[in-house]
Amino acid sequence: MRHRKKTILFASLCCLAFAGCGKGNEEAPESTEELLVMETESESLEGEIVMDTETETAEDLGNRGLLTGEPVDEVVAHLRPASCMVGNTTDAMPQYGISNADVIYEAPAEGGLTRIMPIFQDYRELPTIMSQRSCRHYFAYFSNEFDAIYVHYGQAIYATEMLKSMDDLNGLDGDLADVTFFRDNSRKSPHNAYINGDSIIAGIEKREYRTTLPDDFKHYTFAKDGEEVTLENGEDAAVVEPGFPVNKPWFEYDESTGLYKRFQYKGAHIDGGNGEQLAFKNIIFRVCDYKMEPDNKYLDVKTATYDQVGTGKYITNGKAIDITWTKSVENGKPHYFDADGNELVINQGKTFVCAVLNDSADKMGIYASKSDFEAARK
Repeated sequence: MRHRKKTILFASLCCLAFAGCGKGNEEAPESTEELLVMETESESLEGEIVMDTETETAEDLGNRGLLTGEPVDEVVAHLRPASCMVGNTTDAMPQYGISNADVIYEAPAEGGLTRIMPIFQDYRELPTIMSQRSCRHYFAYFSNEFDAIYVHYGQAIYATEMLKSMDDLNGLDGDLADVTFFRDNSRKSPHNAYINGDSIIAGIEKREYRTTLPDDFKHYTFAKDGEEVTLENGEDAAVVEPGFPVNKPWFEYDESTGLYKRFQYKGAHIDGGNGEQLAFKNIIFRVCDYKMEPDNKYLDVKTATYDQVGTGKYITNGKAIDITWTKSVENGKPHYFDADGNELVINQGKTFVCAVLNDSADKMGIYASKSDFEAARK
């Protein structure tokens, strides 16, 4: 079936990637107020081309989203994703716009706190995404696994060098002030920096970054239409937790929707922009090696296994199984396997990935019932 529709094409859609502007700026410490950028409204993009084109539906074309495996239109199927760093402390609540993410990564930062990195396949019409926070180099490597354009507000010193070779949008780069990053003056700095779809596009166009995925680029292997991964031989997983010590997040399976609802800080994890609780079809616990940087302030989470094999859990539809994963280099892509060594197939839909430190893997919890979970937490 064919339909007529308006397609917005921005000039950079076909551009090759160019090096960004200078990235010598380093992140100010957590306790230091970041560069203040007054809140403004994003202006409409100049040079937008509106074309009346004839396109087929996602079902006709068989195009699939890189992040969810679900049918999408042809433009979205080839659109390079965007990721961003979001604060996950109580001072950063509520977070805005994160329920729009197709994949979210969570990993420890300092002092047992975590940060999250939502990844968006189609960022073009995103609402406010807040609060934007600084880069940790291992999150940048996670972002590269999806060939995503990486958005962050500053960085730890150990990320400075690697960011020079990345397509990133950095809030500490002065040329992106009032272009990609803005401030909500109703919230306290540094937890009030935000972006949106228009501002991401503006930053990408300013830097002339490549906006399309390489041909045949792949990350997850998804179940086919009409098929469901049930993990029949897996252990019952009504409630699961990664074991992070400060926000103490957990996920509860909702049989009515087939999704896992997320909780943290003793309550539902809510998107402040639309009031929705975060929910996911797939959960992956990915156990990672790590070390402390020489200053003993920053973590160095290893996103690769090199010549070793990593472990973890895959959780969906109320069941959980043991998995393994490999990734030969930090800037590569991971490969996931079931206990028999077969490539892991996951369900279509949204995915939440928790990077669990290897010496905390024993704190991961898989519970057959909510009462079992509550008893374990006493």
